[in-house]
Amino acid sequence: MSVKSIHSNPSSAQTRQQAGAAGAKPLLRAPWLRWLNRRLPPAQSLTLDHRTLFILPSGAGMGLLLVIFLLWLLGTNYENNLVLALAFLLVGLLVILPVHTIANLSGLKLQLRDTQPAYAGDYGQAKIDLSKTGKRYHERVQLAWPPEEGVEVDVLDTDAQEICLDLPLLQRGRVKAPRIHVQSRFPLGLFRCWSWVDLDVEFLVYPQPKPAGPLPFGASVGEGDQQKTLTAGGDDFAGLKTYQPGDSLRHVAWKQYAGGRDLYSKEYASGSDARLWLDWDLLGGRDVEARLSNLCAWVLDAERAQVPYGLRLPGHTIDPGLGAGHKHKVLSMLALFPVQGVSQ
Repeated sequence: MSVKSIHSNPSSAQTRQQAGAAGAKPLLRAPWLRWLNRRLPPAQSLTLDHRTLFILPSGAGMGLLLVIFLLWLLGTNYENNLVLALAFLLVGLLVILPVHTIANLSGLKLQLRDTQPAYAGDYGQAKIDLSKTGKRYHERVQLAWPPEEGVEVDVLDTDAQEICLDLPLLQRGRVKAPRIHVQSRFPLGLFRCWSWVDLDVEFLVYPQPKPAGPLPFGASVGEGDQQKTLTAGGDDFAGLKTYQPGDSLRHVAWKQYAGGRDLYSKEYASGSDARLWLDWDLLGGRDVEARLSNLCAWVLDAERAQVPYGLRLPGHTIDPGLGAGHKHKVLSMLALFPVQGVSQ
């Protein structure tokens, strides 16, 4: 299987929103969308055919129509058979070309392979397999989420070809991707054949991480009978703190410093549960999105420091753990946390 990944040029969030709204407004009207949803319902696998494709002359095609009209006027007025023959030849070309342009996309199969979670303010990536269902090649096929640039591919082999499409994600939660614009102007660029495909693409978007200071070791450890207070000066590792002049060099976190992080000192405590709790109540006075972004940053810091951590949100608790699975579970809870009905 061949793989081709092309990322769109980055642009500001406001520019993307304005460009997307301007590009979609004349097209994605409610009646049009209702008709399109009936004709092209969401599906993770779709094969293009004459029922799902649309075609119109391109700008170059309209220019050629004007040239043909002028040639016909010239040949008629001057009774020039050679000019008339040229005009009729071009008319025959315009009659044949739409058939070839539609055939270039007809039979192309698109199948959603996978989507990866992303952070708000970043790009989400969808992996899509393209394959041909017949013997015909599919050349110069363009796929994109407007106004992003997307990717242009040639589907020539019998094996499925994997492409990656990027979509800017501005808000956390489950984000339903818009329809994918599939088009081709092959072979001569005089006609544009296109379709709007809904592969039922959905992204899980984590909150945008925003630093909230050092990890809150000892600020909230356990609940009820398990609640304990950390006492400095013990033998148990309790976490990292910003290095201060005078700290023992034996306690400097050289491993983290070698990895490109700031200089930290290791803290030790006694009589405590060394597990780290990332607690919603530790971030009082901030709005919901700010708290979630701060908790997200703490999760990433704890993973980098390899310190087991748990999460406490209103009505939800995840026991301390570590690793990719635990990280995904915690970040998913932050991503899907409701906005309304939560006290500040």
